[in-house]
Amino acid sequence: MDERFDTEILPEAECWELVSRTVVGRLAVCLDGHPHIFPINFVRDADSILFRTASGTKLSAARDCRVAFEIDGYQPETGVAWSVVVAGMATEVRSGIEWADVHDLPLFPWHVGPKGHFVRIEADGVSGRRFRAPYANASGFQHASPP
Repeated sequence: MDERFDTEILPEAECWELVSRTVVGRLAVCLDGHPHIFPINFVRDADSILFRTASGTKLSAARDCRVAFEIDGYQPETGVAWSVVVAGMATEVRSGIEWADVHDLPLFPWHVGPKGHFVRIEADGVSGRRFRAPYANASGFQHASPP
């Protein structure tokens, strides 16, 4: 088999390391039977994902529901791409002790609007893949047609 097309399954520890080095991901939720995906900035806290949000669609769709969270990346110097998915239950941080703990984490909203709600995704599944992307250029976009 041509190694350019091999896919490597990443160990869970490496998935978490990639999560730790990434600052933007996508939150996938289901609302009224329809999938929705939201870009979010986040921080890893042990084996969970923590993000801030305002009241609204994202919070109501995620709170107390099973969600998926995805990050990915591309290394132009090696031509290697990767993707990690974290699945779990999302809950709003409400207890006094946990509320104080999350305020100490380096999690700041990018958007200027108020983001007073903290949501934690407690992971119950983590998976990752690494693969060659031989047709991508330095920015990750395709530059040639596959054979």
